[in-house]
Amino acid sequence: MDSRQVADYLHMDMRAVDKLASRGQIPCRKVGGTFIFLKGELDHWVEARMHTLGPKELAKIHKGVSRHHGFDHEEMLIAPLLPDAPHGIAVPLGARTREAVLRALVDLAEKAHLVYNREDLLREIREREDLCTTAIVPGVAMPHPRHPLPYDIAESFVVVGMTASGIPFSAEDGSLTRLFFLICCKDDRTHLHVLARLAHLLHEQTEIEELLHAGSPDELRELLVSGERALLRK
Repeated sequence: MDSRQVADYLHMDMRAVDKLASRGQIPCRKVGGTFIFLKGELDHWVEARMHTLGPKELAKIHKGVSRHHGFDHEEMLIAPLLPDAPHGIAVPLGARTREAVLRALVDLAEKAHLVYNREDLLREIREREDLCTTAIVPGVAMPHPRHPLPYDIAESFVVVGMTASGIPFSAEDGSLTRLFFLICCKDDRTHLHVLARLAHLLHEQTEIEELLHAGSPDELRELLVSGERALLRK
């Protein structure tokens, strides 16, 4: 990808892309005086800095990524990826450690018949957490494999668990985490699209607090669906 394509992909000004590249603030290589970007590296860069972006920047990236991958950024995305009730959401999630959370989330997906290879999926999720925590929003973590796993899962999905109290999940600010979204996608385009939508949805602390007050799986599901609908109306 060149600077123009990256600008279109991330819905940014091309001059801003070139400035980031010249300062070494975005992964790229210079070939014959031209900045060249690899999409996989770019996606990881976007993922790592989502928590630092404001709502307008998140909306722009979400729109650009959606358009590039052929998604309608005005359509529901998270709600359709939640397994049908009563599966896919646990309130409370019975876990008190990071390892227990990861296992419990994979158990939720397995009970919904979405997982073919449980141990491979767990290993991939652990390796991603060891690389860099996914607790990038206060009170919330979004564990996921580093790479799509097309052969280990039946279809792309999001399962959600909320623990009774906060647990250490290696958040950068040292805060505890209660709300967990396990994101597993069969391809890169869906993965980044889901991350961008969730990051946008959970940007406001008031939205997170409302979710944290859910008293049942059904209530948490309803809040997520209504929150996504409200986001699309903005």
